[in-house]
Amino acid sequence: MNAEPQANAGRGEIFRVVGLIAALVFALGFYFLLLGRIAFALIGSGEAAGIALGVGVLLLPILGVWVTAATVRAALAHQHLARRIHEEGLELDTSTLARRPSGRIERGAADELFEQVKREWEADPDNWRVSYRLARAYDYAGDRTRARETMRRAVALEKLEREQREG
Repeated sequence: MNAEPQANAGRGEIFRVVGLIAALVFALGFYFLLLGRIAFALIGSGEAAGIALGVGVLLLPILGVWVTAATVRAALAHQHLARRIHEEGLELDTSTLARRPSGRIERGAADELFEQVKREWEADPDNWRVSYRLARAYDYAGDRTRARETMRRAVALEKLEREQREG
């Protein structure tokens, strides 16, 4: 089978996702500009209530820009790790796990996968690859909070490894 059509299909999917993200960021940027304009109009009113509301409204786009930038930065870091894990052939194999009609992995199968990956992590907790795999296992098991925490750890460990290799 020719891998070229599959590679092109993958690139098309990437371009669609990047396009969607760019459109959402553009829409958020427009929204933040409108909020900023409203905030300055309220502050410019000279009334105490208007100034207080204006400052509050001004905080919203500032907070929004920070949240958006942090989310996009985290997504890019996670994608970088996913690409490296894929290239190294270390992705979790979930193809044989029992699934619900919705396509989600059955809870018992996800828990078994988690226990297996947890043992790998316990043997080598400072390896970003194992931390990445553990984060994915947490996600499959439905523990999103621990998945995010562990993925942040994997990102930090991979960055440290890269810096040590370059330095």
